[in-house]
Amino acid sequence: MKELTFTAREEYSRADIFLSEQLQGYTRSAVKKLFVSGLVNINGKTCKPSQEVSSGDIFTVTLPDAKELSAKPEDLPIEIIYEDNDLAVVNKPQGMTVHAGNGNYEGTLVNALLFRLDSLSGINGVIRPGIVHRIDKDTSGLLVVAKNDAAHLNLSKQIEEKSCKRTYIALLEGVLKDDSGTVTTYIGRDPSDRIKMAVVPPEKGKLAVTDYTVLKRYAENFTLCRFDLHTGRTHQIRVHAKYLNHPVVGDPVYGVKKQKFKLSGQLLHAYRLSFTHPTTGKQMTFEAPLPDYFKEVLQKLSEI
Repeated sequence: MKELTFTAREEYSRADIFLSEQLQGYTRSAVKKLFVSGLVNINGKTCKPSQEVSSGDIFTVTLPDAKELSAKPEDLPIEIIYEDNDLAVVNKPQGMTVHAGNGNYEGTLVNALLFRLDSLSGINGVIRPGIVHRIDKDTSGLLVVAKNDAAHLNLSKQIEEKSCKRTYIALLEGVLKDDSGTVTTYIGRDPSDRIKMAVVPPEKGKLAVTDYTVLKRYAENFTLCRFDLHTGRTHQIRVHAKYLNHPVVGDPVYGVKKQKFKLSGQLLHAYRLSFTHPTTGKQMTFEAPLPDYFKEVLQKLSEI
């Protein structure tokens, strides 16, 4: 354990904003965990992240000792489509979990990254080194990975400020009537099944905004669609597709019970990723083609 002390020199609307400025190696989510764990005191009393800060307030922060690295390098097949000293862009295959959880520390993207890359950022801890954002286990496609803490903070800020653009392609059940549109809801835990997410009232969830554009309609009652994220909520596209009454084909959680195709997961692919390079300032855009199993389904539909 390490204890740090900071004194506010001006007023702040929130305690977590002040502390994020002081703890340069911590993301906002990591700072929030310190508050939730009762490791932050203001003037000798525990406080909430939303507490207002006055000039002269004294913060005492207890930082937990770093845990021993649990995720081990593994020689797993992953496609790294770009890499430099600050970051890497990976085309994740369907069926691979991004990082360890629930006691499972093998076979993840993190294990593969530890084997393939010479360094990874440490901001998100020993179980999620380098992981700036995630996609679901059975969703394929592009992720950007940070190789150092400075790059991690910069990329995380771009995602938070919505300047990092993420585009997905999905095959949906049924035929969408409108050529394009925007879904704006609040997403939170499904009150009847805590494992699932759902559209919920504003006070029960977080704002979720998704643009969709129809790419092709098939005679066999399917629609190929592009989704552009404005927010990045858990299962956002899958929940919004269900909300439109056109769930993603192959989705074992939010999809239809009787599937037409034999699939290992949903036909949802992170197709395009755009962001500003954290060091050079250059705008970078990457694209990953649809995986073979996805293209095979589309070919079958085109032949009908």
